[in-house]
Amino acid sequence: MKSKIFFLFALVITGISTSDAQNNMTARETAIKIANRILNSTSYLFENKKTGETYTCVKDLPLSKDIKVQSKYNQWHYSNGVTDIALLELSDKLNDKKYEKYVLKNMNFVFNDGNYEYYHNLYDKTLAEGGWDAIRNISWGMLFRGKRLDDNGPLGACLIELQQRHSNNAFLEYIKETALHLDKSEPRLKDGTIARIWPHENTIWADDSFMAISFLSRMGQFTGDKKYFTDAANQVLKYNKYLWCPEKQIYYHCYNTDNKEHGVAHWSRANGWLFMAQADLLSRMPKNHPMRNAVIKNFQQQASGVARYQGKSGLWHQLLDKEDSYDEITGTAMFVFGIARGVREGWLHPDFIYVAEQGLKGMMSKITPAGDVTAICVGTGIMPSLQYYYTRPTQENDPMGEGPVLRALVEMMDAPKYQEIKAESQYDKIGQ
Repeated sequence: MKSKIFFLFALVITGISTSDAQNNMTARETAIKIANRILNSTSYLFENKKTGETYTCVKDLPLSKDIKVQSKYNQWHYSNGVTDIALLELSDKLNDKKYEKYVLKNMNFVFNDGNYEYYHNLYDKTLAEGGWDAIRNISWGMLFRGKRLDDNGPLGACLIELQQRHSNNAFLEYIKETALHLDKSEPRLKDGTIARIWPHENTIWADDSFMAISFLSRMGQFTGDKKYFTDAANQVLKYNKYLWCPEKQIYYHCYNTDNKEHGVAHWSRANGWLFMAQADLLSRMPKNHPMRNAVIKNFQQQASGVARYQGKSGLWHQLLDKEDSYDEITGTAMFVFGIARGVREGWLHPDFIYVAEQGLKGMMSKITPAGDVTAICVGTGIMPSLQYYYTRPTQENDPMGEGPVLRALVEMMDAPKYQEIKAESQYDKIGQ
């Protein structure tokens, strides 16, 4: 006890917080710590928030908005789609099926006949009585809403991964619904660019690159239909057209097509979504696809840009171009993931792995030895003031950050090491 008190006192007098104390574990050890904590904290229960009663299934219960999914890891939210994708990648990397079984258990919990039917009926009743705003207050509302890529993009992508391992008609139907939504219902500009109809009409959000491309790239691989790869590649190039800032060599968070103005922020995670989306696409896109080289060139352009904004800690700032904004782990993890994948696959020059290595060190300063992930920016919309981005709260142990962090850790497990070319080893190549 005395030694623990002395350690905490030493951290205080040296001005170092416990979250910034360096985690000396390897990427593999850290990923396992985080993943096992997630597995152990997922309850697979429903809870009546008024009475405190819990249930393993809701099949025969009366419809009630007070009955909620207990665990945040069972919520139907795009951040859990990213986290489940990361856990499948971890399962493959470690050849450990328990992480794959966990993702399967999550989806079976949702698509269980009794649970699914109960919340579908509750959704229909709530929508009829209270409209679109009311369904925000019920569990799994986003599962049935299907109006935005946030509702179905990354989770549909996860189901594609799962369907290829564990075929299930319920999974397949949801995949088909998501594909139909993207093809027929998703708001787009006349040139096919995916957009939202808020905060301005037809606003392009960088976030939507991943929400769409995570699904499109896997759908192309799943079906063999090249139209999905073509759509995904077009999104990459169109987003670059609308969001790229040539002066700063990074992306804006958004572009409003009505007044033809960019948003105020070069938000880190927005840039990360674009970068991770391109890595996902290139990992699946056929080598002979006519748009592949253009996507690689775009990916290289962004890698060169973001590398120039890495902070002295190895982390990137919440606002990439504002050194007085806080260090943030989700954008950092997305950059580390993309760079490491790019070097391994040969899309980027080997020197870039040094950037990823420093990024990993920075990430470790925000992950405790127990596998708690800190410095995760909360969900962030678009606002016309930098103050909004500066003051976004951070949180700990949320899928918003755990998914990207796990993907980065998995990619860094077998990443090539930086090899410096020593000057003295080259002198004999210079003529006398």
